[in-house]
Amino acid sequence: MKKTNKKQVAAWVLSLLPLVMIAAVYRRLPAEVPMHWDLDGAVDYGAKAQLWVIAATAPVLEAMFCFLPKIDPKNKNYDKFGDAYLGIQLVTLLFLAAMTGICITEALRPGTVNVSGVVCLLVGLLMVYLGNVMPRFRMNWYCGFKTPWALSSETVWTRTQRVAGRLLFAAGLIGAAGSFAPGDTAKFVLLLAPLVLACGLSTVMSWRFYREESRK
Repeated sequence: MKKTNKKQVAAWVLSLLPLVMIAAVYRRLPAEVPMHWDLDGAVDYGAKAQLWVIAATAPVLEAMFCFLPKIDPKNKNYDKFGDAYLGIQLVTLLFLAAMTGICITEALRPGTVNVSGVVCLLVGLLMVYLGNVMPRFRMNWYCGFKTPWALSSETVWTRTQRVAGRLLFAAGLIGAAGSFAPGDTAKFVLLLAPLVLACGLSTVMSWRFYREESRK
């Protein structure tokens, strides 16, 4: 229990990191900072004050991570995959901190970061991690690959998470490798197309698992 508490404290500290990062350099930032990158590499700028909203997403998300299990009808199941659930929090918060870092770096030194490549790589690695831990998830209403069929049966849920986890892991590897492809469009296609396919196949397989169990 102490180990879990320490990890939860670490998650809360990490959720504040984007705010600390912005506070440390806010006075040095130009009035307008890069906020959005198009597939063709075009950059949209916005007032630097908007960075506070982006940074505030992290602690709000962490609050949701902590609150939602308390109102989940299956809240007792979270104890069975507590480490995986905390791992998701930490990885997600690291991703948000990295996104904040990209905005700050590009505001202070434009052109330093290959934004499309780095973002696709990080998203791909995030998918790899989620796919790796997904088979550990027990039935709940907020975490995992949820379909009506998976939520109807513990057996279907378990089989669905295993298949979805493997497919998401593979899609993440393709997306991460695709981040080194030439051209921004190619990078995003190699990231999104495997993800869409993984979700579609996981949905179909979840339905099939349900049908198989219904026939028993």
